[in-house]
Amino acid sequence: MMPLKFVQSNRHFAVVVASLVMACFATASDDAFRPPAVPLIACDPYFSVWSQADKLWEVPTTHWTGARHRMAAIVRVDGTAYRLMGESPQTIAAMQQRSVRVNPTQTIYEFETKSIEVTLTFTTPSLPYDLSIISRPTTYLDCNVASRDGKPHSIEFYFDARGELASDVGDQLVSGSLPKIDGLKTLEVGTDTQLILGRSGDDIRIDWGYLYVSAFDHFQTVASFGDADTLRQQFANDGVIRTDEAADRFPAKAGDVAAAITMSLGKTSEQPVSCTTLIAYDDLYSIEFMKSRLRPYWRKDGWEARDSISAAMNEHDELIEQCQSFDQELMADLTAAGGRKYAEIAALAYRQCLAAGKFVADENGQPLQFCKENHSNGCIATSDVFYPMMPQFLLFGPTLTKSVLVPFMEYAASDRWKFPYAPHDLGTYPKANGQRYGGGERTEDGQMPVEESGNLLILFGALTQMENSTEFAENYWTQLKQWANYLEEKGFDPENQLCTDDFAGHMAHNVNLSAKAICGLGAYALMCEKRGLHSESAHFLNVARNYAKQWMQAARDGDHYRLAFDREGTWSQKYNLVWDRLLGLGLFPSSVAETEMAFYRKTQNKFGLPLDNRSDYTKLDWVLWTATLTQDRSDFDALVEPVHEFLSSTPQRTPMTDWYYTSTAKKVGFDARPVVGGVFLQLLYNDKVWSKYASRDQTKSSGWAPMPVAPERIVLVPTSENSAPTYSYTLVEPSNAWFEADFDDSSWRQGPGGFGNQDGVVRTRWNTANIWVRRDIEIVGEVPQRIAIRIWHDEDAKMYINGKLVLSLGGFTTGYETFEIDPNVLRSGINTVAISCRQSTGGQYIDFGIDKLEPKAPEQSDLTSNSP
Repeated sequence: MMPLKFVQSNRHFAVVVASLVMACFATASDDAFRPPAVPLIACDPYFSVWSQADKLWEVPTTHWTGARHRMAAIVRVDGTAYRLMGESPQTIAAMQQRSVRVNPTQTIYEFETKSIEVTLTFTTPSLPYDLSIISRPTTYLDCNVASRDGKPHSIEFYFDARGELASDVGDQLVSGSLPKIDGLKTLEVGTDTQLILGRSGDDIRIDWGYLYVSAFDHFQTVASFGDADTLRQQFANDGVIRTDEAADRFPAKAGDVAAAITMSLGKTSEQPVSCTTLIAYDDLYSIEFMKSRLRPYWRKDGWEARDSISAAMNEHDELIEQCQSFDQELMADLTAAGGRKYAEIAALAYRQCLAAGKFVADENGQPLQFCKENHSNGCIATSDVFYPMMPQFLLFGPTLTKSVLVPFMEYAASDRWKFPYAPHDLGTYPKANGQRYGGGERTEDGQMPVEESGNLLILFGALTQMENSTEFAENYWTQLKQWANYLEEKGFDPENQLCTDDFAGHMAHNVNLSAKAICGLGAYALMCEKRGLHSESAHFLNVARNYAKQWMQAARDGDHYRLAFDREGTWSQKYNLVWDRLLGLGLFPSSVAETEMAFYRKTQNKFGLPLDNRSDYTKLDWVLWTATLTQDRSDFDALVEPVHEFLSSTPQRTPMTDWYYTSTAKKVGFDARPVVGGVFLQLLYNDKVWSKYASRDQTKSSGWAPMPVAPERIVLVPTSENSAPTYSYTLVEPSNAWFEADFDDSSWRQGPGGFGNQDGVVRTRWNTANIWVRRDIEIVGEVPQRIAIRIWHDEDAKMYINGKLVLSLGGFTTGYETFEIDPNVLRSGINTVAISCRQSTGGQYIDFGIDKLEPKAPEQSDLTSNSP
């Protein structure tokens, strides 16, 4: 463990923050930006806490999904307590909140009374140059208190976080402890089940790993567990006093227990006083990649939670200073590129983009980034999601960019992927075990061939331009060439298919999709030229130019260009054209962008430019791309300012949506998605700015490991696909002990699996809301070292083996999915498996089997390695 260096209270903190805010923005005014939701903790898709109100003390803090992830902060001034964060208890008065500002890495709240002013700052050190820092799941909460009346005031501070931050739902059982870390008071809380990587899907929260709350111990610091309102009221009444630190209250429901820190800051008069609380999370394993569990990147050198916590506290002052400097510089560049309102949009997008993904380490210790399709379908590493996200990653250098591309390309280069175009995704977060969208690896149904192939060619072209080299692209040249050939044949006039805007449905002859294919071909020509393949470059450049000429003729519709080649009187945003100028391809004359922009400016609504003529909804990321087309500042402002007004006006107080109605400012869907990283595209037009940030890449990663080879599955217990195992089952809720091995189920019905009403092999019909099933299985000989459950569940399911909960699964699957479990739950001989399944809508099904997992021999490998 790293030695801890004592860091004294940061007396200049409030002054620095105040100067930073003044440097970035004018004083709060009537047109001050009102974010729909404010990021407090923004580390990854699971460790993501927001305030969905104007005042931090107005409503409970939540996870981005809207589930309660409650935190509280209270300051006690001369014996009088004030709430700063948290809606309860109402017996404690809320301090007047003066302002809230969101910068790229910090959220800054200011409060005041007649006698003091308080600055509460949440800092997630999302510094993009060093992945060992940006990958840490840590957020600082700094409280700075200054006297307003020049008199001394005694200051005490309280913070708590509920066990909800470590659970999927509030009634899960958690336990807590107080780990010993030198120089700190620390609390740890996590679920009792600890089903690591035990669930996948969208509207779920983490329920494995541990939440930590930590503070320096030289403030008479007290760390306590207890009922939140009781602890808060006790602090309000008595201040920092010794409370019960015993863990005999556990296990307890996650929503009923709080991990609390209280500190005495001394007196403030001429000098302010301050303290730091660290909120951290250790998920142990973050991503399953082709059945291999990957550690978070910050753990790559063998670190444990206590090492990360010690380092974070040790480096507090240095990292806060770096974050303030980074924010100030980036906000200045954003303001210069697009004005204050654009800078405010980008600042809100910055942490949201990063918090919708996870950095992990591969077998060689190199970084892989897996983004999540938050609030759409929960897919992981989706091409048409990281395509709009990528401007933020491209801006900050090759390591960030490659960390996204490597896992996707390794999969595309493997024998698993059979099609001549790029995949859509790698699975359902956090399990990147192969495409789930559409026909997956099986059929071409619902694929996006032109979309995904164009995305990858364009992004590799941008990376090549950034590095002035094709060295990285050469590792995947076979795939890139194949996709270029596909676009040459199929890209100009796309067949009836989906594109990234799949919510709008299938469409043939898509003009904007054609523009993507043309720019993708141009990007491939650029890479060929850079690699010295001059004849191949000339061929594809000629194809792209000819297609561009045909595009302009076929798509022209008076004063604009069409939505589809065959649809007169239609129009759409042509956001894919941005790469023609950014990559210097010169395929389309500037008159195309100017014509479109003139039409857009007279067509847009109060809250923005619709996506196309079919509806008045739009996509925020695409509007910010479209705004850059002419590189005319007045055009940019004209399209961006309505987006700023939307964010300040929308009645839905959720993390920034990218899909909303431009006439009403109401969202359609899509919260907290990484695509908002696309708002940084404007900075990529400035070569000097792009080069400045990209050149600061400190990680400089290379030498990634090949894609893990999924283990071979050997059936131990068959599913109902090809057999008819007998279950005991009931449709009436049984007693609490129904899952125990010795439970008497003789009164239950019996029937063969599986159970359902339409999907899967249905041998026993089930069409009620709930079902409980039990089945005895036999393990012959020794229990294997690695085992996995193969289960088809529609919808929520809980599975017990010999009375122990082994799986708790939300949502539904459309086939059997595999979940590796602890083999110690099984024993040689007879074992009892019990499953409950809940149905709410649509199809329903439940069945399972058990497999033995063995390493796959090299000659059986699914992997065709193209690894760098």
